[in-house]
Amino acid sequence: MRYEIDLFGVLLPSLMLWLVITYAIGALLRPVIERSGLYRYVWHRALFDLALYVCLLGGVVYLSSGLLS
Repeated sequence: MRYEIDLFGVLLPSLMLWLVITYAIGALLRPVIERSGLYRYVWHRALFDLALYVCLLGGVVYLSSGLLS
């Protein structure tokens, strides 16, 4: 398994790619959550967004490890 990604001669850890993918997914989910009115039931919006990001990151890493092996 490769833990580094070669991007034009620059070696980046694979976690960097997972973080960017997770940020993109979170950026797409945030307006959906806002339009659905879920934020009305959330006590602290920033804390909820951070928890959502961590959960999404765990899911992305889990799915990518299953695809790579």
